[in-house]
Amino acid sequence: MAMLEVQGLGISFGGLCAVDRFNLKIEKGQLYGLIGPNGAGKTTIFNLLTGVYKPNNGRVTLDGQNITGKSTIEINQAGIARTFQNIRLFPKLTVLDNVKAGLHNNHPYSTLEGILRLPKYRKVEKEMDEKAMELLKVFDLDGYADVLAANLPYGKQRKLEIARALATDPKLLLLDEPAAGMNPNETQELMDTIRFVRDHFDMTILLIEHDMRLVSGICEELTVLNFGQVLCQGKTSDVLNDPQVITAYLGE
Repeated sequence: MAMLEVQGLGISFGGLCAVDRFNLKIEKGQLYGLIGPNGAGKTTIFNLLTGVYKPNNGRVTLDGQNITGKSTIEINQAGIARTFQNIRLFPKLTVLDNVKAGLHNNHPYSTLEGILRLPKYRKVEKEMDEKAMELLKVFDLDGYADVLAANLPYGKQRKLEIARALATDPKLLLLDEPAAGMNPNETQELMDTIRFVRDHFDMTILLIEHDMRLVSGICEELTVLNFGQVLCQGKTSDVLNDPQVITAYLGE
């Protein structure tokens, strides 16, 4: 059973078709790339998969569960987490509290227990502190636990956003152009981090990018999107040798 299966997904805005009959299948543990130029529909697809937009047609299945048209919260609880091209952290919270915000997605105490600071609340909060610190260590951020997120260097903010997403314990992680705004050294470090996340957490990852060379270096399979439609799809080596892709994206 595929971790993610998308069949005939489509959406229009004001009569303009933004995504048309989009199909995708990602197996468990796969690192999959979705590429295309600006305006190709990549982020629109992420928004459809995470409940920001409701599709006009099509079906989305996550690990056998139909999540088509569900709310963002329901989809996150089903097991999809994402990051954004424009980093969305809680800038006035510490690095530790940003990760704990993800952990609170599944906290086992009631609102009343939290308000009254009852023993169960204190116990769970202590466990969350410990788990958050474990995640921060994975990303080499444990030394920044008490630093405000807004004061982190840009590359570390990217890592923190991924750590917070992983704190929700997802089955599928969606990364929306995580290398945007990074220099070459930061980009290489990020790509190494993404590989590590896939292997260390046994995570299934869908990566959006516009840079073919960058994505082809880490993804086993790719889908090339243009004007809301699939231009090419398959194993990375096959996609790289497709004449349409070579002309449109590699400039050769």
